[in-house]
Amino acid sequence: MTTDHLSHHRSPRAEDYPTVRLVADREAQLMRTLGRAVNVLSAADVPFAVGGDLAVYARGGPPAEHQVTIIASDDHLTSARTALAAGGMRSIAFPRLGSRQFVGGDLRVILLYPACSTGTGEGLLERAETMRIEQIWAPVLSGTDLMIDKLRHLGSHRCDFVPMLPVARALREQVDWPTVAGATADLPCARAFLGLLDDLAVTPSVEGRT
Repeated sequence: MTTDHLSHHRSPRAEDYPTVRLVADREAQLMRTLGRAVNVLSAADVPFAVGGDLAVYARGGPPAEHQVTIIASDDHLTSARTALAAGGMRSIAFPRLGSRQFVGGDLRVILLYPACSTGTGEGLLERAETMRIEQIWAPVLSGTDLMIDKLRHLGSHRCDFVPMLPVARALREQVDWPTVAGATADLPCARAFLGLLDDLAVTPSVEGRT
């Protein structure tokens, strides 16, 4: 091993970690962005629901850190895009089918259609529940739909169970686990994670799952 190789490795320093102020500022930015998107879409009468990590946070999960995820109905995607743009959010390209990113000065807003989130999207917005996310009230995806969405993002190149465990523990009483197992039965990583949850007694065993 050469000296040059060793020079690229060092012990973590204090500046490598976010301060309490930085974390608080980030959370405030996230809530401002969420509030802006919710207000714009509500004023335009566009059916939508909050998804992603903010929805998990609303349901008792770990704090969200990165972006706002909004699910709009297939029939109202154009209206949602138009409303966000009219509200001053800049649309940018995003390489994912059926989705758009909007930037409003703070953080990104990811706009998805239901099938892009859970694979089918049928009844997704109807199952959403209006909940409080800090000072903001908004429709939030159900625990079952959130867990399906999380599991459908697992794959051979992205199979990290570590951040999934606290989410599953936080949502376990809010999730219809047999429905989740059925909706993700075609996904090896999802089956492995659900098996791990059974072994850890996080969830009741799902009868009939292989």
